[in-house]
Amino acid sequence: MADEPAVQPAKSTGKIARSAGAVSIAVMCSRVLGLIREQIFAGLFGAGFAIDAFVVAFRIPNLLRDLFAEGALSAAFVTVFTEYNTNRGAEATWRLAGNVMVFFSLLISVFTLAAIYWAEPLVGLLAPNFALIPGKTELTVQLTRIMMPFLLCVSLAAVVMGILNTKGRFFIPAMSSTFFNIGSIVGGLSLAWLFPRFGQPAIAGMAWGTLIGGILQLLMQVPTLFKVGFRFQFACNPLDPGLRRILLLMLPATIGLSATQINIFINTNFAASCVEGSVSWLNYAFRLVQLPIGVFGVALSIAVMPILAKQAAQKDLVSLKQTFTSSLVLVFALAVPATAGLMLLARPIIRLIFEHGAFTGADTIQTADALTYYAVGLFAYSAIKVMVPVFYAINNTRYPVIGSFLGVAANVGTIYLVIDALQHRGIALSTSCAMILNFLFLGVVLYRKLDGYPLGYLLRGLAKIMAATGLMCGGIWGLELLLAPWQQGAAWAQAGVLLLLVGVAVTIYAVGLQVLRLPEFTLLTGKLAQRRRKS
Repeated sequence: MADEPAVQPAKSTGKIARSAGAVSIAVMCSRVLGLIREQIFAGLFGAGFAIDAFVVAFRIPNLLRDLFAEGALSAAFVTVFTEYNTNRGAEATWRLAGNVMVFFSLLISVFTLAAIYWAEPLVGLLAPNFALIPGKTELTVQLTRIMMPFLLCVSLAAVVMGILNTKGRFFIPAMSSTFFNIGSIVGGLSLAWLFPRFGQPAIAGMAWGTLIGGILQLLMQVPTLFKVGFRFQFACNPLDPGLRRILLLMLPATIGLSATQINIFINTNFAASCVEGSVSWLNYAFRLVQLPIGVFGVALSIAVMPILAKQAAQKDLVSLKQTFTSSLVLVFALAVPATAGLMLLARPIIRLIFEHGAFTGADTIQTADALTYYAVGLFAYSAIKVMVPVFYAINNTRYPVIGSFLGVAANVGTIYLVIDALQHRGIALSTSCAMILNFLFLGVVLYRKLDGYPLGYLLRGLAKIMAATGLMCGGIWGLELLLAPWQQGAAWAQAGVLLLLVGVAVTIYAVGLQVLRLPEFTLLTGKLAQRRRKS
């Protein structure tokens, strides 16, 4: 369709931004605690034997979580639950919720028991090179069996989150992952201190802490669930039309997400074959890049999904396109400067957060290099989080599947080209290339499926974002040169310099967007000014 210059931000932009803001605050709390958790891991265990084993062991329940919980199940459930909530009565809606909970509890329990039983061959498949180091495979198997029930907890937590988001409650479910990190840190540290006194490895205590965190993530949402009117109705009817529709929506999404897990499997396999510590360096770097992905991409995805589902249920395609376009501009406005900031400040960030105890200066350099290459694909990773819910809303989920498998091909091809020269850095680069290809593919497909969307509006917004980001980068670069001696000093000096750099960067970028008149940004600042005048 022709792109008109008069296109404006979607009417839902303010609502999405408010909801995403609440989610962002909660996600930020969770991610900060997650970084503290990683700091504890780095300080206690460094990068090597124990952490490599833990990362691979956690990857197995995490892989299944992405397939069944926070990916396919969550998005499919929100789509169907929103339709029930919009067009059917409360009784049918709550009956569907009860049936979904019971069905997936039974299904995921079977998967959990099977994974515990076959933990050894699973570890051998995921990290065959661990067998070359005595005791490493055995430790990984032990940790896998401890953490597998985590899958059931987070799957049910994802269903509860979907219910609460549909009912307009975003903050509490987003905060649930904060309780996961609290449980992991408090429970894990306590048990890590206790276990060696009974002849058990300290890292096993951190594995039990992960399980405790998963239980807390579910339980802290339950009071709010009952406040929105939920009444559990025991039902296990696999033939229920609502459940069947959820499963049908999940099927292509699960296949697509399996492609992501194939990428993770390939990357873990290659990382395990690189020098010892490569798995850990990549894990620490990916944890850092997950912070902006969670705060921007995931937060906007959670906020926009119920709105897109409602607009699709009402057959309001014009509003749906406006909502999608404005959401994508918001993602770029947040992800592009975050990419530049992570690339420019990778070493000081990692030095401040991780370089303590067993984590050395050499580990900082290797992790920072991985972070730089991961950051290349940050904008694409965040944008995909907003694009995929559109496919759910229009009941067309096969294209994200195709995009995911294109990503696998790009990932494998890039790794083979660069692994010898770049080692673990090549794995981070291949992940970014896979995400960028997936993003471009989904963007083209959505343009065709939605009969066009305001592409010129999107590109003009992106040009303004890039210009403001360029100004920001110049400011960071100049200020960093002036403050370079302080970055090697005590932790308090490093923290002060980093906070100053980030503060100046945010100020320059915000002023740039305001001067360049990015519509989504001026809309939000205008509403803030309006509220201030009223108060």
